[in-house]
Amino acid sequence: MEALHIQGAPAVYRCEPSILNQLPDLLSEASFDKAGIIHGEKSMEAAAPYMPELNLETTYAIYGGDCTEGEVNRLSESLVQNDVIIGIGGGKVLDLGKACANQLDVPVILIPTLPSNCAAWTPLSVFYDEEGKFTGYTVYPKSTLFVLVEPELLLQSPEKYLRAGIGDTLAKWYEADVLIRDLPYKPVGVQIAQNAAQLCKDTLLKKGTEAIEDKRLGEVTESFLEVIETIILAGGMVGGFGDHYGRIAAAHSIHNGLTKIPETHTIEHGDKVAYGILVQLMLENRQDEIAALLPFYHQLGLPVSMKSMGIECTSEYVSIVADRTVMQGESIHFMGVSDSLVVAEAILNVEEYTKSKVLD
Repeated sequence: MEALHIQGAPAVYRCEPSILNQLPDLLSEASFDKAGIIHGEKSMEAAAPYMPELNLETTYAIYGGDCTEGEVNRLSESLVQNDVIIGIGGGKVLDLGKACANQLDVPVILIPTLPSNCAAWTPLSVFYDEEGKFTGYTVYPKSTLFVLVEPELLLQSPEKYLRAGIGDTLAKWYEADVLIRDLPYKPVGVQIAQNAAQLCKDTLLKKGTEAIEDKRLGEVTESFLEVIETIILAGGMVGGFGDHYGRIAAAHSIHNGLTKIPETHTIEHGDKVAYGILVQLMLENRQDEIAALLPFYHQLGLPVSMKSMGIECTSEYVSIVADRTVMQGESIHFMGVSDSLVVAEAILNVEEYTKSKVLD
C-alpha cells in the first residue's frame, strides 16, 4: 500500500455567527502587518456586511475568472509585498488564494461565501486552462491557517450553490467507497476518511432537502448548519485523511470530461459531479443504487442525464466526454477503467435508464 500523506485539517476552523468580527484580533495575534485580499466583485459585496475594519495595511485584488496558472502569477505579482493572503469567495477564489499563498510562501486565510464545495478546507487547488477546461490539481505542503465560516453569509448565497455543494459532497462517499472497500488493510487515516465519507452521505440524504427548504425560509437552522459543515468540514476530511484513497474516482473524471464541452461551463461543478456519480454507478453495474438516488436528485433538481443539463447527448459529445474522462492521470483509472468506449456506453446507459425511470 502506498504511504499516506495526511493533511487532515486547517490550523484553525470556526463556524459560528459573527465569526468575522474576530478576524482583526486573529490577524493581530498572528503579528501580520500587510494582508493581500483576493475576492470577486459579488463575493466582496456579499461579505461586506459581515466584515469588520482590518487594523493593518490591505491590498485588494479582484480575481479574473478560473483558477489558472496565469491568474495565479498575475495575482501573486500584485500581492507580493504582503505577509498573509485572505481569500473571500467561492471555490475558485479560495483555490487562487491557496495557490498564491503557496507561490509567495505566506499563510492563507479563507472565508467562503458559497456552500458549494470543500475548497475552504482542503490544502489543494483545482486548475483549469483559459478556456475553462480542467487541467489538474496541486496539493500544497502547508494547510490553510484559518478557515472562518459565517453561516448567515452562506444563507444569503443563491440556492444553486447549496444544491451543487450537496451534489459534490455526496460524491465523497461513492468515490471513497469504490477506492477503499476492497483494501485488505485500512490504515487509521483511511478509516477516518471512510467514516467521514459515510457521514457525508447519511447527513445529506437525511437533511439535504430540509436544508434547502430552510434556506428558502431564510433561517440558519440546525439542519442548514449541519449540511454546510458537512460540505466544508466532513467533505474536506475525506481527502485530507484518506489522501489518494479519499479524493476522487470516476465521478470527478466524468466532471472533467464534461468541461471539454463549452455548454457545460455555466453548469455548477457540483451538479456535474452529481451526474458523474450516476455514470460511476453505471460503470459498477449498480443500477439499484441509481434508482435509490433518483428521488433525491429530483427533489433537489440535481441533473440525472446530459439531457437534463441541457446538453445534446450526441455521439460526438459522448465521445468527447469519454475520451477526456480516461486521459492519462485521471482518477477513473483507480477503478481499473481505462477504455473510453466503456465510459461512452455507461453514459448512454444512464441516459436510457434515467429516462425510463421518469416514464415509470
